[in-house]
Amino acid sequence: MRQLSPNELSDWWADPQRERPVLLDVREPMEFRINRLPNAVLVPLGELPDRLSDFDKDRQFVVYCHHGVRSLRAVEFLRGAGFHARSLRGGITAWIDQVDPNML
Repeated sequence: MRQLSPNELSDWWADPQRERPVLLDVREPMEFRINRLPNAVLVPLGELPDRLSDFDKDRQFVVYCHHGVRSLRAVEFLRGAGFHARSLRGGITAWIDQVDPNML
């Protein structure tokens, strides 16, 4: 499974038995300043190849962007490098629509 829904991510966060994933935001800094998921790490998609050594391959990653297109590319790249990564289906827009409309 390369994607998970906003509700699946919300349930994951709420489960005290599961380690929280690393939230990787692959948007641009301007987008990140507007809104972001709590504790997300910003690594614009174009910088990702140079930043792989910053991350622990043993952790689970959930990658997101605005609508989910860039995050799917990032997930393919991360998986190819040996990371456990999934994309947030629909991006932060879907998160706002389905989980946290107050984030606007």
